Amino acid sequence: MKIKDLAKVDRPREKLVKYGPDKLSTTELLAILLRTGTKQMNVIQLANKMLKTWPGEKLQKISITELKTIHGIGETKACEIVAMLELGRRLLKDKKSALLLSPQDVWNELRDIRDHKKEHFVVFFLDSRNQEIKREVISVGTLNANLVHPREVFEPAIKHNAAQIIIAHNHPSGDPEPSPEDIAITKRLVEAGTILGIEILDHVIVAKQSHRSLKEQGII
Repeated sequence: MKIKDLAKVDRPREKLVKYGPDKLSTTELLAILLRTGTKQMNVIQLANKMLKTWPGEKLQKISITELKTIHGIGETKACEIVAMLELGRRLLKDKKSALLLSPQDVWNELRDIRDHKKEHFVVFFLDSRNQEIKREVISVGTLNANLVHPREVFEPAIKHNAAQIIIAHNHPSGDPEPSPEDIAITKRLVEAGTILGIEILDHVIVAKQSHRSLKEQGII
């Protein structure tokens, strides 16, 4: 399907104008930069192919030569993408870390995983002032299950010299209420954190429209 055959509300550029950039997926944002696709795939499919070829931080370090290996990306497009990535790095270089004080702050930060089809278990590593040092996706589970080992949570916490952490994950069902498994995993991680001297401030479950804090519910 060509982009022009999509309903206007589903076209990336029109969505950006009407709803703002935070409502677009990473694929849609990249599609706007690419502008056009090829005869074999539309621009959204081309953007999706790029993100699958170079996921996460790999795309941030991509070179012009590597980009040009994708059919449909010539030197001009490759230069524009590399320039955009470098500009983003420079603008964010001196950006102050996010200050996470409430479950609402966490929900706002996790807009990118709220409506994912699989559970993503995320850890925010914080300094003593509740400023974010780093955020990592620890695991990606099935539609309704996500097993997390304390080692996967606390090894990077020690590596990043985190004073405390906030854990969070999404519920693909749209219901943010904690399951018995969520409560059990939380208690297990809190016990491990106590031994290591790294406090878990909260476990926030996010859904598309709402969230729940296990701390507010008295579970932590």
